[in-house]
Amino acid sequence: MFLAFTMAPRLGLDLRGGTQIVFEAQGEASPEAVDRARDVLERRANGLGVAEPTLVRSGDARIIVELPGVLDPREAAAVMGRTAQLSFHPVLASAGPEGQQLTDESGQPLTTGPAVISGDGVTDAVARTDPQRGPGWFVDVAFAEPGPWQRLTGEAACRPYDDPARRVAIVLDGKVISSPVVGDDTPCKAGQQGGSTTISGRFTAEEAQNLAVLIKGGALPVPLEIVEQRVVGPTLGAAAIEASWQAAVIGVLATGLFIVLVYRLVGLLAALALACYGLIAYAALIAVGATLTLPGLAGFVLAIGMAVDANVLVFERAREEYRGSLRPALDLGFKKAWSAIADSNVTTLLSAGLLFWLASGPVKGFGVTLSIGVLASLVSALLITRVLTQWTIGRMPARLSGLGSVGRLRTWLTERDPFVMRRGRLWLAVAGGLLVVAFAGLAVRGLDFGVEFTGGRVMEFSSTMGVDAARQAVGEAGFPSAVVQASEGRIAVRTGQISGDDAARIGEVLGPVVRDELIGPSLGEELRRNAVIALAMALAAQLVYLALRFRWTFGAAAVAALFVDAAIVVGAFAWLGKPIDGVFLAAMLTVVGYSVNDKVVVFDRVRELWVGAAPFQRTVNRAILQTVPRTVNTGLGALFILVALALLGGDSLRDFALALLIGIVTGTLSSCFVAGPLAVELEGRDRTPPPAVQKERIRPGAVV
Repeated sequence: MFLAFTMAPRLGLDLRGGTQIVFEAQGEASPEAVDRARDVLERRANGLGVAEPTLVRSGDARIIVELPGVLDPREAAAVMGRTAQLSFHPVLASAGPEGQQLTDESGQPLTTGPAVISGDGVTDAVARTDPQRGPGWFVDVAFAEPGPWQRLTGEAACRPYDDPARRVAIVLDGKVISSPVVGDDTPCKAGQQGGSTTISGRFTAEEAQNLAVLIKGGALPVPLEIVEQRVVGPTLGAAAIEASWQAAVIGVLATGLFIVLVYRLVGLLAALALACYGLIAYAALIAVGATLTLPGLAGFVLAIGMAVDANVLVFERAREEYRGSLRPALDLGFKKAWSAIADSNVTTLLSAGLLFWLASGPVKGFGVTLSIGVLASLVSALLITRVLTQWTIGRMPARLSGLGSVGRLRTWLTERDPFVMRRGRLWLAVAGGLLVVAFAGLAVRGLDFGVEFTGGRVMEFSSTMGVDAARQAVGEAGFPSAVVQASEGRIAVRTGQISGDDAARIGEVLGPVVRDELIGPSLGEELRRNAVIALAMALAAQLVYLALRFRWTFGAAAVAALFVDAAIVVGAFAWLGKPIDGVFLAAMLTVVGYSVNDKVVVFDRVRELWVGAAPFQRTVNRAILQTVPRTVNTGLGALFILVALALLGGDSLRDFALALLIGIVTGTLSSCFVAGPLAVELEGRDRTPPPAVQKERIRPGAVV
């Protein structure tokens, strides 16, 4: 509570508005040179007057620059990314072997000699205006050592006043920005005293400010190229925050009400623990200085729904172990649920770690918040819920506790005892048919890769214009091949690699920009490759972990079911024409983590129930039936959150929630109808003896 109420969260640019620019060093640039370039960019950002700019090196050759409040990135990018090689030269009377032919600020030819002072010799540069000197702006420049400047002006002062050699050329990036004549008050050979000068050139206030920033910032040690640029308007970020918090409040209230109805008094205590979970996770995000992005905020909201899972696992096991006394049943519930809770959370952390390692931008923040949410949920369920329930369990009647009965669903399953594994091969055939439909979507419709994976530019403008009128206006502006879409008072335009001036020209006919993303082709290819690697590594990591924790047959069956889940979600997005972008990657890895949670719970129960003499098919059937109540209750808890996100969130959050809704439904079904039957088929071909499980003595009244 102290952290939550005394520290403010660090919001990403997609929530507070501003510009993010990713620079990439060109050529053979060492990490040290990139670090020096970052320092130069930081000085330039500070010189632009940006409040709290953030600059970090990413990898060996990239620098991520965040400029809050900067909504027109053209001037910022031009100033931040310029090489800015500043030098001071003598002007020669005539061209010679040492001379360089340039043009002065008025366009007249000018021959300059070798540089006498470089940009490294400048200590300060300030844009000023002085009414006594007339209209216009100028830049005062101070040198580290006065000697070179005095020698340069002293040599020029020895020339006649009408001689071109009496001038001094100030050159920035190979262009003469000022070539003042040394005044009569400067002595020959003595030069100007004081180690400073003034650059004047009919500058506007903005031009003088930018020039001062470039001079004071110094020269970039390596050339930089913009490979990614994102601009988010503050109103869009504020709307995203409001929608996410509304979804969080509605989803949490719905989830809390649901677990209270299902588990009564212990459900109420679990709801209090969930409130503590939200506080702990939020405070942890602030304490570690994590940047809260839009996908990260969605991950934080989603983790609330996933935090229900540990409580549900404990309560369902306690219901199974109830023999007339609440405390022993609750203790056994925590004890026997621990392995499933640990395994399921480890697999989710694997997916979150892959997101943090391979993703970039806001999606990386999703991995951070999801990881913190998983760890906080363990504290909530295994510490806070346990303390609260154990403190009150002896003071409540069994009828009100929520643990005194196994529940209507479990009672129904026990009475009916359906043998779902009898038709295991039929379920596998149905799963195969769904895979065919999913791959047909890929073949017929293809995937609509977002600009993040293909490169290009996508812009959103605040406009009430119809899509046909907007498409015509964009075509008349010179971009007939642009993809134009309209939704909720906004116009989205997707183009190739166009400049900031071209983007501004589109904005002139559509309205103010609320989002602008530019991704270079090399970065888009890299992100697309990393997305495939992330999914492949997620499946491989789950297989290895499950094979180590269980049997290889269990791991193979679980990963095959995960592949089915992922393929169905991708196929659904192909048929629906939904974009495949970084947020979709976060949703897919979350689906993998959630789905493997469900399969871990099932196979953990299979491992517990499997005895050498028991038919494996029957064992899997019993395990599935015993874990169905947990699966249904956990799934409903997550669905409340996702439905709220889908209804209240923007386009990106809506697609994120849709992918998770499809993934959770398919993941739940695949645990019963794909992973279970496939494990039965694999075990039928495996000659390895079953694990040596000590059969627990079944006490009278036990639910088997």
